[in-house]
Amino acid sequence: MKIAGFQMQSTVGEVEANLAKIDAAAAKAATQGVRLLIAPELALTGYGAGALFPALASPADGPQTEQLSQIARRHGLTLVAGFAEKDGETVYNSAFLTDGKGQTATYRKSHLYGPYERQWFRPETPSSILATIDGIRLGMLICYDVEFPENVRRLAQAGAELVVVPTALPSGWSGAFIAEHMIRVRAFENQVFVAYINHCGADDRFAYAGLSRIAAPDGRLLAEAPAESEALIVAEIDLGAFQTSRSENTYLADLR
Repeated sequence: MKIAGFQMQSTVGEVEANLAKIDAAAAKAATQGVRLLIAPELALTGYGAGALFPALASPADGPQTEQLSQIARRHGLTLVAGFAEKDGETVYNSAFLTDGKGQTATYRKSHLYGPYERQWFRPETPSSILATIDGIRLGMLICYDVEFPENVRRLAQAGAELVVVPTALPSGWSGAFIAEHMIRVRAFENQVFVAYINHCGADDRFAYAGLSRIAAPDGRLLAEAPAESEALIVAEIDLGAFQTSRSENTYLADLR
């Protein structure tokens, strides 16, 4: 199965403009045979929306997710994108999955990073949200979640073969280390694929690292994006190609 990550520069507060960008990326991905497209954390609102989040937040079955489903249906692929989810008076930092044909899933970020996120969102209890796309079992995390090894391990133990991670990784030395090293280790230590898809550029509050990555179970990078610019990165997810790695690195079976 071909998957793609859309490293994008969201426009803060402009949901329709960001949806249009994702629509264009989905159209391009579909011409390359992509079956799953991943957009960044809070892609629909922009990560730096701050005080706009309460007004921009949408229910998991609201108009924003319906537009994502329409994009997925129009281009014949599954889509994962970050959005601000409103549930009553509570706002979550969430990711929405839709195949455009009725299969949907919503994941809420469990580990909020810093006072900025804690001001605007409520953390969810860690959970294993799974979906099956073209026979591949997929699990979801968001940004800081992946930096806790327990979260990826939980998904792997639940049967995930691919972990998708919409993110808003800031620029700087620690961001570069996470993208260039940690993501590959998470894939290797759990023998799963990891797709880590970031913003690029900057808004009024944050500058983003770019450096989106898709890593394989043997720790190799299958696709990578530059630091500075928007990019559509594509990789083939072939479970059979990594049987040797899984037979030699039996961490899940040997865990005590």
